[in-house]
Amino acid sequence: MNYIKRYQILYRFYINNPNPTTELIYHSAFELLIAVILSAQSTDRQVNKVTNVLFSLASSPQLMLHLGQDKLKKCIKSVGLYNKKSENIIKTCQLLVNKYNSTIPENRDALENFPGVGRKTANIILNTIFGWSTIAVDTHVFRLCNRTHFALGNSVKTVENKLLILVPVEFKNKCHYWMVMHGRYVCVAKNPQCHICYIADLCKKNLTVKKNCF
Repeated sequence: MNYIKRYQILYRFYINNPNPTTELIYHSAFELLIAVILSAQSTDRQVNKVTNVLFSLASSPQLMLHLGQDKLKKCIKSVGLYNKKSENIIKTCQLLVNKYNSTIPENRDALENFPGVGRKTANIILNTIFGWSTIAVDTHVFRLCNRTHFALGNSVKTVENKLLILVPVEFKNKCHYWMVMHGRYVCVAKNPQCHICYIADLCKKNLTVKKNCF
């Protein structure tokens, strides 16, 4: 895909959604961090149901530690991998309290050192909370980039590196959420909705023309 087509795709994303953001509900950097940890292998809708209760009980690292892992498990048991996630959240809160004065650090290495936090989560925090021009690549972004040929790659890291090069600076801060939303609701894994897709004419594998799809 050439520069002009990529720019057209991003511009259409902008026209259709000038201010994209996460569907996770949060009121602080800490709450967003916990919500993103919980969102692994779960839907944002389910996470929001859980955090609606959880954050009313524990909206800070100290309160989360006071709640304890057993009660935390009960609060989040409807999300996937809740046993491991509860362990990671408690360990992360301990680090936040003991090392960072309960403040989310604006530092990639520090964020990725928290249990349960990988590069994708760190990118989301750096982008959403601190305004960094990072582009987190999840399954939706990865699928969309390969399916459209916007940025081809066999790994999320390869796709991320290409996006950081290919996406113009004026679109970098919003690129992640545009692609997430489009991949979540239009360019879905099974039966992508090409007939309602406003970038279908720019897509390499537009299913209104071609039957095979990545």
